[in-house]
Parts: sequence; structure tokens; C-alpha cells
Amino acid sequence: MLKPPQNDAEVAQTLGLRAKPKRPFPSRHGFLSLFALLALVGGYYYWQTMMVARTPRFEVSQAKRGNLTVTVTATGTLQPVNTVEVGAEISGRLERVPVDFNAHVKKGETLAEIDTKQLRAQVERSEAGLEAAEAGIKQAQATLLEASQNAKRAEQLAGSKLIPEQELDAARATLARSEAAVASAKAQVTVSRALLNADRTNLEKAVIRSPIDGIVLARKVEPGQTVAATFQTPILFKLAEDLTRMKLIVNVDEADVGMVREAQSATFRVDAYPDREFSARITSVRNEPLTVQGVVSYEAILTVDNSEELLRPGMTATSTIRTETRTNVLLVPNAALRFVPPGATLPTLPEAAMAGREATPSYVWILRDTKPAPVRVKKGITDGRFTEMLSGEVAAGMKLLVDLAAKGK
Repeated sequence: MLKPPQNDAEVAQTLGLRAKPKRPFPSRHGFLSLFALLALVGGYYYWQTMMVARTPRFEVSQAKRGNLTVTVTATGTLQPVNTVEVGAEISGRLERVPVDFNAHVKKGETLAEIDTKQLRAQVERSEAGLEAAEAGIKQAQATLLEASQNAKRAEQLAGSKLIPEQELDAARATLARSEAAVASAKAQVTVSRALLNADRTNLEKAVIRSPIDGIVLARKVEPGQTVAATFQTPILFKLAEDLTRMKLIVNVDEADVGMVREAQSATFRVDAYPDREFSARITSVRNEPLTVQGVVSYEAILTVDNSEELLRPGMTATSTIRTETRTNVLLVPNAALRFVPPGATLPTLPEAAMAGREATPSYVWILRDTKPAPVRVKKGITDGRFTEMLSGEVAAGMKLLVDLAAKGK
């Protein structure tokens, strides 16, 4: 009876096959060498990852050529170019008010009438007083004529020694009094005529007329109302001369007023027409300061074409005044002028190099060999987003650093 094979070698021998040699099991030193190799490779990749993570990444923006407009924003209100307040110079009861709000009136047109009964009575009394004064002149002249003749006879008789000297003196005194009475009567006529003219003027003032061609903005009285002009003139109407031309009065901040000048163009918007922009032009900048809660501003007057009559007095407007304009200039984003890479240091210029230059040099930053490098520039005007470059080594299309890139980008 055959014995069964006990291992792989006996099986192979029984089948006539060559047995595979047995591989030796790795030693302890082999394991340590493999572990050291894996640790070295992992450490290298970890170091590379950390270096990449520590290297800052930047957001960039390009310099470009374009147009630049510097503007100043100010708010104010629309007003008529010429506004007239019409009042009453005499007291009385309003008998008629023929005009209303928004009525177009001509110069000299009646706006209101005050009851004239008492005024007419005063005119008639003054006329009678003038007539009495004129009659007084005639009476005084007749008395003067009589006194003159008596004085002549007295002088003749006194020359013939027919009357005493005392009677001659009395005749001369009577003549002088008669002459004075004539002068007084003439003065009374002048006074009476002046009183009559004043009463007639008051009668004319009872009819309140428009001093201009315009439109009625406000009517503050009603028929039957009594107006009293004892201490001050009561305002009855407010007229605007022409609403097809208006003015916009805006308050310009003291920090911006140095850039605002006459003849500059502007645009403005009002809440009534939010999608429409209106044109205006500055006519004057006032020197008187306005201080409100410690904030100083100056009034600028702008003329407005309102031929469509869309704008109304009192509307609040926000204006944009164009102070300066540059065309086809090199523009740099303001973010590039503000940004300084972390840990970066700016170059120090010697005093000789700083002569005639701005006290604080301006720089922008670019990537040079993957590292931030400063580029000195000379700034011009700015609109708050871009700044004009007057000189420097910046060209259109150059990529400028503006910020650190956010993680994950």
C-alpha cells in the first residue's frame, strides 16, 4: 500500500514536476528600510503642500486707457428764478379775489380788491379841504389888497402930517399880517393837495395788481377776509415770474467746493421722475458759509431748463456736477494704489531724489518672478474708482495686485 505525499515537494516528485524553490521571508532590516523610504516620500510631499499653502495668492486687475470724469454730488431744492410776494399796503375787507392757484397773470392784472367805501369818503373829504384852502387863498389875497391900499394912504397922510406916526405903523403891520396870511393860505393849499393825493393813492392801492407776468404759486386770502396792514404788510399772493426757467440751489460740502466753479455742467434727478436725468449749469457759487450741526457747506446756483414744465418749485434734487474730464488717459484701479502685500517693504528714496516730488510717493504692486514688486507712479485726478497716471512704469494691460485671493480659489 502506497503512502500519500506529505508535502508539496513529494506531490511534485510523484507527478514528475520540479518543485518551486521556497522564497525567503523578508528580514527585519528590510522592513525598516521600506518604512524609512515611505516616510521620506511622504515628508517631501507634505513639505511641498505646506510650501504651496504658505505661498500667498493675489487678485489682480489690469491698468487700462480710457476717459475719466471727476464729479461732485450735492443735494438741494428747485425754485423759480424770480419769486415775488404780493401784499396789501392798506387795511380793509377783501371784496373780490378773482385769481386762484396756478393762474397765469399779466403785469397790472387785478389780483384782489379791498372795499373802497371808506377810502372814497376820505378822498371826498380831502377834495373839500383843498377847495376850502383855495378859497382861503382868495380871502387872504383880498385882505392883503385892502391892507396894501390902507398902508399907501397912511403913508401919504403921514407925509402931510395929517395922521400920527402911530397910525402909519399900524397900517404897515396890518399889511405884513395880510402878506403872511396869503403865504399861510398857500401852504394850506399845498397840505390839502398832498392829503388828497395820499387818499387817492390809498384808493388806488385798494386794487391789488400783479407786478409781473407770471403764475400764482400761492393764494393766502379769501373774499370777505379782513387784512390789517398796521405794523407790517400782510402777504396775500406768491407769484413766480416764469416756470419754464428755474434754478436749483444745492449745498456743496466744504471739502468739494474748491473743485466747483461757474459754467460747469451738471445733471440731477428728482424723486418724481426717477428714470429721467435733467441738465443744469452752474451760474454762481456763494461765499457765505452755511453751518448745520457743525457741517459747513456753500450754496451753488444752477440754472435749469424747464420748458416741458415737468419740474415744480420745492422739489428735492440730487445733482452730479462734472468738475474735470480727462480723455484717453492711463487709468489704474484705486484698489491697486491702496494694496500693500503682507510683509512687503517700500523702497526708501534719498532726499535728493525726493526734491520736487510729492512728500508721500505712490506705488502699485506687480508680480515679478512670482514675487510682489513695487512700481512707483505719479497720480492725477480720481473719480473714486480709478486714478489717472501721470507718470511711472505702468502700461495699459499690466496686471496689478489689488488684494489677497480668498482661500479655496
